[in-house]
Amino acid sequence: MLSYQHIYHAGNLADVQKHALLAFMLDYMTRKDKPLTYIETHAGRGVYDLTAPEAAKTGEAASGIALLEKRFPPNHPYRQRLDQTRALFGPNAYPGSPLVAALSLRETDAIHLAELHPQEHAALTQAMGQWGLHIEKRDGFELALALTPPTPRRGLMLIDPSYEVKADYQTIPKVIGQIARKWNVGTIALWYPILADGPHGPMLRDLMAAHPDSFRHELRFPPVRDGHKMIGTGMWILNPPYGIEDEGAALSTLFRAL
Repeated sequence: MLSYQHIYHAGNLADVQKHALLAFMLDYMTRKDKPLTYIETHAGRGVYDLTAPEAAKTGEAASGIALLEKRFPPNHPYRQRLDQTRALFGPNAYPGSPLVAALSLRETDAIHLAELHPQEHAALTQAMGQWGLHIEKRDGFELALALTPPTPRRGLMLIDPSYEVKADYQTIPKVIGQIARKWNVGTIALWYPILADGPHGPMLRDLMAAHPDSFRHELRFPPVRDGHKMIGTGMWILNPPYGIEDEGAALSTLFRAL
Protein backbone atom coordinates (compact mmCIF):
# COMPACT_ATOMS: atom_id res chain seq x y z
CA MET A 1 0.00 0.00 0.00
CA LEU A 2 3.04 2.29 0.13
CA SER A 3 2.81 3.51 -3.46
CA TYR A 4 1.97 7.20 -2.99
CA GLN A 5 4.68 9.77 -3.82
CA HIS A 6 3.73 13.42 -3.49
CA ILE A 7 6.13 14.62 -6.21
CA TYR A 8 3.33 14.03 -8.73
CA HIS A 9 1.13 16.55 -6.90
CA ALA A 10 3.60 18.98 -5.31
CA GLY A 11 2.60 22.61 -5.60
CA ASN A 12 -0.99 21.86 -6.57
CA LEU A 13 -4.00 23.82 -5.31
CA ALA A 14 -4.35 21.59 -2.25
CA ASP A 15 -0.72 22.27 -1.31
CA VAL A 16 -1.28 26.01 -1.62
CA GLN A 17 -4.17 25.88 0.85
CA LYS A 18 -2.46 23.49 3.26
CA HIS A 19 0.92 25.21 3.29
CA ALA A 20 -0.47 28.75 3.41
CA LEU A 21 -2.53 27.88 6.49
CA LEU A 22 0.38 25.98 8.06
CA ALA A 23 2.80 28.87 7.50
CA PHE A 24 0.27 31.30 8.97
CA MET A 25 -0.28 29.17 12.08
CA LEU A 26 3.41 28.64 12.77
CA ASP A 27 4.15 32.32 12.22
CA TYR A 28 1.49 33.24 14.77
CA MET A 29 2.58 30.62 17.30
CA THR A 30 6.26 31.64 17.16
CA ARG A 31 5.42 35.23 18.08
CA LYS A 32 5.20 34.09 21.69
CA ASP A 33 8.59 33.57 23.33
CA LYS A 34 7.86 30.01 24.41
CA PRO A 35 9.19 26.85 22.71
CA LEU A 36 6.84 24.54 20.85
CA THR A 37 6.71 21.07 19.30
CA TYR A 38 5.83 20.34 15.67
CA ILE A 39 4.74 16.80 14.77
CA GLU A 40 3.95 15.55 11.27
CA THR A 41 2.52 12.09 10.66
CA HIS A 42 3.02 11.72 6.89
CA ALA A 43 5.98 13.90 6.01
CA GLY A 44 6.86 13.06 2.40
CA ARG A 45 10.29 14.08 1.12
CA GLY A 46 10.38 17.66 2.44
CA VAL A 47 11.34 19.48 -0.76
CA TYR A 48 10.27 18.93 -4.38
CA ASP A 49 11.69 19.79 -7.80
CA LEU A 50 8.77 21.09 -9.86
CA THR A 51 10.69 20.40 -13.09
CA ALA A 52 11.06 16.68 -12.24
CA PRO A 53 9.43 14.29 -14.74
CA GLU A 54 6.87 13.19 -12.15
CA ALA A 55 5.70 16.76 -11.51
CA ALA A 56 5.71 17.62 -15.20
CA LYS A 57 3.62 14.52 -15.97
CA THR A 58 0.58 15.79 -14.04
CA GLY A 59 1.11 19.53 -14.50
CA GLU A 60 -0.61 20.18 -11.18
CA ALA A 61 1.90 22.81 -10.05
CA ALA A 62 1.26 24.78 -13.24
CA SER A 63 -2.40 25.14 -12.24
CA GLY A 64 -1.53 25.66 -8.57
CA ILE A 65 1.43 27.53 -7.14
CA ALA A 66 2.47 28.89 -10.56
CA LEU A 67 -0.85 30.75 -10.79
CA LEU A 68 -1.19 31.82 -7.17
CA GLU A 69 2.27 32.59 -5.78
CA LYS A 70 2.40 36.23 -6.87
CA ARG A 71 -1.05 36.85 -5.41
CA PHE A 72 0.36 36.40 -1.91
CA PRO A 73 1.96 39.61 -0.59
CA PRO A 74 5.76 39.45 -0.12
CA ASN A 75 5.39 39.58 3.68
CA HIS A 76 2.99 36.64 3.88
CA PRO A 77 4.62 33.74 5.80
CA TYR A 78 3.90 31.30 2.96
CA ARG A 79 5.49 33.57 0.37
CA GLN A 80 8.51 33.98 2.64
CA ARG A 81 8.90 30.20 2.98
CA LEU A 82 8.75 29.88 -0.82
CA ASP A 83 11.47 32.50 -1.24
CA GLN A 84 13.68 30.82 1.39
CA THR A 85 13.24 27.44 -0.27
CA ARG A 86 14.37 28.75 -3.66
CA ALA A 87 17.37 30.42 -2.05
CA LEU A 88 18.40 27.10 -0.49
CA PHE A 89 17.44 24.56 -3.17
CA GLY A 90 17.17 26.45 -6.46
CA PRO A 91 14.51 28.32 -8.45
CA ASN A 92 12.36 25.27 -9.19
CA ALA A 93 12.14 23.98 -5.63
CA TYR A 94 8.89 23.75 -3.71
CA PRO A 95 8.71 23.19 0.08
CA GLY A 96 6.76 20.32 1.54
CA SER A 97 5.23 20.89 4.95
CA PRO A 98 8.34 19.64 6.84
CA LEU A 99 10.40 22.35 5.18
CA VAL A 100 7.70 24.96 5.78
CA ALA A 101 7.92 24.02 9.45
CA ALA A 102 11.72 23.92 9.62
CA LEU A 103 11.97 27.37 8.05
CA SER A 104 9.29 28.76 10.37
CA LEU A 105 10.51 27.45 13.70
CA ARG A 106 13.35 28.35 16.05
CA GLU A 107 16.28 26.49 17.61
CA THR A 108 14.32 26.14 20.84
CA ASP A 109 11.48 24.30 19.07
CA ALA A 110 11.29 20.54 18.45
CA ILE A 111 10.31 18.89 15.14
CA HIS A 112 9.25 15.23 14.83
CA LEU A 113 8.54 13.73 11.39
CA ALA A 114 7.24 10.30 10.42
CA GLU A 115 7.46 8.82 6.91
CA LEU A 116 6.99 5.12 6.20
CA HIS A 117 7.60 4.98 2.42
CA PRO A 118 11.26 3.83 1.99
CA GLN A 119 12.12 6.16 -0.92
CA GLU A 120 10.33 9.14 0.59
CA HIS A 121 11.99 8.55 3.96
CA ALA A 122 15.43 8.41 2.36
CA ALA A 123 14.79 11.61 0.39
CA LEU A 124 13.42 13.34 3.49
CA THR A 125 16.46 12.39 5.54
CA GLN A 126 18.81 13.63 2.84
CA ALA A 127 16.97 16.92 2.29
CA MET A 128 16.24 17.77 5.91
CA GLY A 129 19.24 16.30 7.68
CA GLN A 130 20.93 19.68 8.01
CA TRP A 131 18.25 20.82 10.47
CA GLY A 132 18.91 18.04 12.98
CA LEU A 133 15.26 16.98 13.11
CA HIS A 134 13.77 13.85 14.64
CA ILE A 135 12.89 11.75 11.56
CA GLU A 136 11.44 8.26 11.96
CA LYS A 137 10.57 5.55 9.45
CA ARG A 138 7.39 4.72 11.30
CA ASP A 139 3.62 4.70 10.99
CA GLY A 140 2.55 8.29 11.54
CA PHE A 141 -0.46 7.51 13.72
CA GLU A 142 1.73 5.36 15.97
CA LEU A 143 4.23 8.20 16.29
CA ALA A 144 1.49 10.71 17.10
CA LEU A 145 0.08 8.56 19.88
CA ALA A 146 3.52 7.75 21.26
CA LEU A 147 4.71 11.35 21.36
CA THR A 148 1.68 13.03 22.86
CA PRO A 149 1.72 14.92 25.10
CA PRO A 150 5.06 16.15 23.77
CA THR A 151 7.80 18.23 25.34
CA PRO A 152 7.49 21.18 24.89
CA ARG A 153 3.77 20.71 25.49
CA ARG A 154 2.77 23.71 23.40
CA GLY A 155 2.66 22.89 19.70
CA LEU A 156 1.06 21.82 16.43
CA MET A 157 0.50 18.46 14.74
CA LEU A 158 -0.16 18.09 11.02
CA ILE A 159 -1.95 14.93 9.90
CA ASP A 160 -1.67 14.71 6.12
CA PRO A 161 -2.13 11.14 4.82
CA SER A 162 -2.52 10.23 1.17
CA TYR A 163 -5.81 8.43 1.89
CA GLU A 164 -4.75 5.60 -0.42
CA VAL A 165 -5.59 3.46 2.60
CA LYS A 166 -9.36 3.98 2.55
CA ALA A 167 -9.69 2.91 6.18
CA ASP A 168 -8.00 6.21 7.11
CA TYR A 169 -11.36 7.95 6.83
CA GLN A 170 -12.68 5.79 9.67
CA THR A 171 -9.42 5.64 11.63
CA ILE A 172 -8.66 9.36 11.78
CA PRO A 173 -11.54 10.55 14.02
CA LYS A 174 -10.67 7.82 16.52
CA VAL A 175 -6.96 8.64 16.50
CA ILE A 176 -7.58 12.38 16.81
CA GLY A 177 -9.93 11.71 19.73
CA GLN A 178 -7.16 9.78 21.51
CA ILE A 179 -4.57 12.48 20.78
CA ALA A 180 -6.86 15.28 21.93
CA ARG A 181 -7.53 13.54 25.23
CA LYS A 182 -3.80 13.17 25.85
CA TRP A 183 -2.84 16.62 24.49
CA ASN A 184 -5.73 18.97 25.11
CA VAL A 185 -3.68 22.11 24.42
CA GLY A 186 -2.24 20.96 21.10
CA THR A 187 -3.27 22.42 17.76
CA ILE A 188 -4.17 19.48 15.53
CA ALA A 189 -4.48 20.19 11.80
CA LEU A 190 -5.91 17.60 9.41
CA TRP A 191 -5.75 17.91 5.62
CA TYR A 192 -8.23 15.97 3.49
CA PRO A 193 -9.07 15.81 -0.22
CA ILE A 194 -12.56 16.59 -1.46
CA LEU A 195 -13.35 13.92 -4.01
CA ALA A 196 -16.32 13.70 -6.33
CA ASP A 197 -17.88 10.82 -4.37
CA GLY A 198 -17.41 12.60 -1.02
CA PRO A 199 -15.67 9.95 1.15
CA HIS A 200 -14.57 12.70 3.57
CA GLY A 201 -18.17 13.47 4.58
CA PRO A 202 -18.68 10.93 7.39
CA MET A 203 -15.18 11.62 8.75
CA LEU A 204 -15.87 15.36 8.99
CA ARG A 205 -19.27 14.81 10.56
CA ASP A 206 -17.68 12.66 13.26
CA LEU A 207 -14.92 15.21 13.88
CA MET A 208 -17.26 18.19 14.06
CA ALA A 209 -19.64 16.33 16.37
CA ALA A 210 -16.84 15.38 18.76
CA HIS A 211 -15.09 18.77 18.56
CA PRO A 212 -17.74 21.44 17.83
CA ASP A 213 -15.33 24.34 18.48
CA SER A 214 -12.92 23.23 15.73
CA PHE A 215 -12.31 25.19 12.52
CA ARG A 216 -13.03 23.85 9.04
CA HIS A 217 -11.93 25.43 5.77
CA GLU A 218 -12.73 24.05 2.32
CA LEU A 219 -12.01 25.21 -1.20
CA ARG A 220 -13.51 23.87 -4.42
CA PHE A 221 -12.02 23.87 -7.91
CA PRO A 222 -12.49 22.02 -11.23
CA PRO A 223 -10.57 18.76 -11.77
CA VAL A 224 -7.09 19.47 -13.09
CA ARG A 225 -7.54 16.93 -15.92
CA ASP A 226 -10.11 14.56 -17.35
CA GLY A 227 -10.88 11.73 -14.99
CA HIS A 228 -9.29 13.38 -11.95
CA LYS A 229 -11.55 12.87 -8.94
CA MET A 230 -10.31 15.67 -6.66
CA ILE A 231 -12.59 18.71 -6.80
CA GLY A 232 -11.45 20.49 -3.66
CA THR A 233 -9.29 20.59 -0.59
CA GLY A 234 -10.02 20.86 3.12
CA MET A 235 -8.32 21.64 6.40
CA TRP A 236 -9.83 20.82 9.79
CA ILE A 237 -8.11 22.37 12.82
CA LEU A 238 -8.60 21.71 16.53
CA ASN A 239 -7.50 24.51 18.89
CA PRO A 240 -6.84 26.84 15.94
CA PRO A 241 -4.65 29.91 16.47
CA TYR A 242 -6.26 33.34 16.61
CA GLY A 243 -6.87 34.88 13.19
CA ILE A 244 -7.32 31.61 11.29
CA GLU A 245 -10.86 32.55 10.23
CA ASP A 246 -9.62 35.71 8.52
CA GLU A 247 -6.75 33.83 6.88
CA GLY A 248 -9.15 31.21 5.58
CA ALA A 249 -11.46 33.90 4.20
CA ALA A 250 -8.51 35.54 2.43
CA LEU A 251 -7.58 32.20 0.84
CA SER A 252 -11.15 31.67 -0.31
CA THR A 253 -11.10 35.08 -1.99
CA LEU A 254 -7.78 34.21 -3.64
CA PHE A 255 -9.13 30.95 -5.04
CA ARG A 256 -12.33 32.54 -6.31
CA ALA A 257 -10.20 34.75 -8.55
CA LEU A 258 -8.87 31.71 -10.45
